[in-house]
Amino acid sequence: MGFNAGRAQKKFEDFAYVLDFLSRGMMGRGAYRAEPMVQLVGESYFTLLEAVASRNASPALGARIYIGKELSRKEIEHILGRIQYRDLTAISKTELPTILEEIVKKQEGRFVGFFNSTTGITPRMHSLELLPGVGKKFMWNILRAREMKPFTSFQDIKERTELHDPAKLLVKRILEELSEDAKYRIFTRPP
Repeated sequence: MGFNAGRAQKKFEDFAYVLDFLSRGMMGRGAYRAEPMVQLVGESYFTLLEAVASRNASPALGARIYIGKELSRKEIEHILGRIQYRDLTAISKTELPTILEEIVKKQEGRFVGFFNSTTGITPRMHSLELLPGVGKKFMWNILRAREMKPFTSFQDIKERTELHDPAKLLVKRILEELSEDAKYRIFTRPP
């Protein structure tokens, strides 16, 4: 049996979007850091991160940057670690919904796949019901529609199920998971 047998595989982000850039540092976790700081959201697991920016870098808000383990990072010197929603600056909290929507729309296939393949969480609750505004009626509409033919796009979901804006529903759910102690997580990593 291997050393990591039974342990959850650590998941790391390779790319993230800049939520805020603090060129003069910031007060955080009881201490002031004088180096240029960046708050980020990962594009794969929606991990909220804090990092030290590289010297002479000034990443733009909303920019997609490489943060992986390779040394070829240009904008980031090193990752300080994961942070909670409550640790985000006011600017980061304002930027987060817009950036999440951009990520969801760029990864439309991934999220359409969620609508096509998601299952029940418990015998009485389906994971679709975790989306804000999706109750039993919409859940059954979605399940019936996908049985007839898998969804191909957000527009297809919208037309065949009467969901107003599937991408926005997904963003709302991701925000709930990031900002609360959600009992069920379908898109984000536990804190």
